[in-house]
Amino acid sequence: MIDRQRQAQRFDHAGLEILDPADCLRLMQTVPIGRLVFTEGALPAVRPVNFTVDGETVVFCTADGDMYRAADRGDVVAFETDSTGAERQAGWTVTVVGRLSHLTEAETAEVSLNLSANSWTPGRWPHCIRLSLESLRGRRVLAWQPPVHARTEDGGGQRDDG
Repeated sequence: MIDRQRQAQRFDHAGLEILDPADCLRLMQTVPIGRLVFTEGALPAVRPVNFTVDGETVVFCTADGDMYRAADRGDVVAFETDSTGAERQAGWTVTVVGRLSHLTEAETAEVSLNLSANSWTPGRWPHCIRLSLESLRGRRVLAWQPPVHARTEDGGGQRDDG
């Protein structure tokens, strides 16, 4: 069964599993922090943000500043979130590209409870921003297994060269 399941998975040129959109959205909901990539003074800027997935959009709150102004302009930005486990040498990453917009007061009241429960930063963030999901891509690093010919009879990873 594992072989059939593995055959159904798609992999990119680097051997990373390509995640479908449903898996991307599900995984995004398991972490509280992502990174917003936007333009600040004509240069790329990256900021960590607390976020929530609201349907098929990403929502985060901010104060006045560059991220707020990017939403005013309807800028196209990137957003990335991930989870890795060094001990298992496995993990995933999801990247979103889309356009920023402001939430209405009613929309803000609806999603802000979920955001404040996950906040890692102190302070007041009065403006909630929505990121549309115009492009949603994800990759997963699967736990590495040595090639079959390199395993010993007990399934370990030691080579038998003699």
